[in-house]
Amino acid sequence: MQRLRLQLVDYFVAIFSFYLQPGNLLSAVQIADSSLQEGQGMHGSLGRDNTYNNMAAMGPDFKTYFVDRAPVSNADITRTIAHVLGLHLPANGHLRGRVLDEALRHGDWHVDAERKRVVSDEPSSGKKTVLLYQQVGRQLYFDEACFTDRPHSNNPCR
Repeated sequence: MQRLRLQLVDYFVAIFSFYLQPGNLLSAVQIADSSLQEGQGMHGSLGRDNTYNNMAAMGPDFKTYFVDRAPVSNADITRTIAHVLGLHLPANGHLRGRVLDEALRHGDWHVDAERKRVVSDEPSSGKKTVLLYQQVGRQLYFDEACFTDRPHSNNPCR
């Protein structure tokens, strides 16, 4: 079994998430350890409704009408903009991001992203924690996580 070591800086607990319309990420409701109410912008859980976001870039250094299917994170934005401006950013900690070369006008069109999963050991309840993620080089991109009795199904979190 593959082990994934994570170092968390900040966290909160998502007690329960569900969809008012099954399969519709826009109808997700999250019960969490926060004082925010439904619709007040809760972010941070590993439900797909929180990790599937939109990013857009435009300008002379970026491809036009390009849809990037590779995983992207907020940490990649800084690295990409610094690259475009010709700036060197020293590494600060473990969250470094990557240059989104595939989105740049003269960059490669393809990114090798590997889909992976980590499944916890089975407790007496029979349910396991599953983390679905993608990896590009050394960068990890978390897609979603859940507590389920179907850890090896094609779509265990839905």
